[in-house]
Amino acid sequence: MHEISDEGLGQARITPRLIESLYTEAMLLADEARAYFDREGREERGQLDPFVRVGFACESLKVTTRIMHIVAWLLTQRAVESGEIPHTDGRRPERRLGHASDSDTSVVAQLPPAAQRLVNASADLYARVKRLDEESVQATPAPSPARALMGRLERDLLWQRSS
Repeated sequence: MHEISDEGLGQARITPRLIESLYTEAMLLADEARAYFDREGREERGQLDPFVRVGFACESLKVTTRIMHIVAWLLTQRAVESGEIPHTDGRRPERRLGHASDSDTSVVAQLPPAAQRLVNASADLYARVKRLDEESVQATPAPSPARALMGRLERDLLWQRSS
């Protein structure tokens, strides 16, 4: 998987190349998770204690949820970059990265190594995308009252001309 280091991510700008890289990583992780939890993981899950089996199921759902939120956010970023969605709409609360629950480290420690790797990889990817999401909102300048007034004046002027 392609990874972006935690160092320097604070200064990372959301670019089409970064979006594509993260999207590729998310889709590869989704494919790995599906293959594991649908096939190989079933055998390993069957060998676990009942309590750990429940934890295994919960953690597999958390992995899926994280990946779904990441992919949805990345698709929104693609739409913003391509002009399909205005920048301001792309930063609306419903278009931001969805909430995903943290994993329980004591449960994860009891899972098979392949499951642990998928849980940790999804949590890592989610954390990196979450930082980008938060930074993109913080980087959005506050609306200027002067610009808002200019916009209203321009609209009023256009309205008067058309009347």
